[in-house]
Amino acid sequence: MERDKRPVDYSKTECTHVLKYEDINGANRLFGGRLMAWIDETGGFAAMRHSGCHVTTAAIDNLQFRRGATLNDMVVLISRLTWVGHTSMEVRVDSYIEDRDGMRSPINRAYVIYVAVNDAGHPIEIPYNLDIKTESEKAEWQGAILRRENREQRKKEGF
Repeated sequence: MERDKRPVDYSKTECTHVLKYEDINGANRLFGGRLMAWIDETGGFAAMRHSGCHVTTAAIDNLQFRRGATLNDMVVLISRLTWVGHTSMEVRVDSYIEDRDGMRSPINRAYVIYVAVNDAGHPIEIPYNLDIKTESEKAEWQGAILRRENREQRKKEGF
């Protein structure tokens, strides 16, 4: 039985944070763990929106820090689905610094895997597949498949 589909934009999520003292590390930059928490939260919102289910984080597949952020910077995170399986889905989360003119400079990109779960925390089937329309969305889907294959290979090799 084929599942209904939802477009990528259906669950796209944007969150904004202004960096405060509690977000800053000893080097006067955004604490990486704080950004990782925001990435997980923003990605989880997109996964919940798409699936209509509770989700839990299974893995952060790729996390690339490109530049730092400092006190009072506005950090914008944007998440979107890239791939949907039976119980798991991959979400891309891009993080930016937004200046006062609205220009955004990338600081991070992450791919996070979420699993849809029931109230008891057991994996359940995601009721919606992903409706891929653009070439960019097709490329993200193919990239997600490659990342999944790489995760499986690393698991076999004990990494």
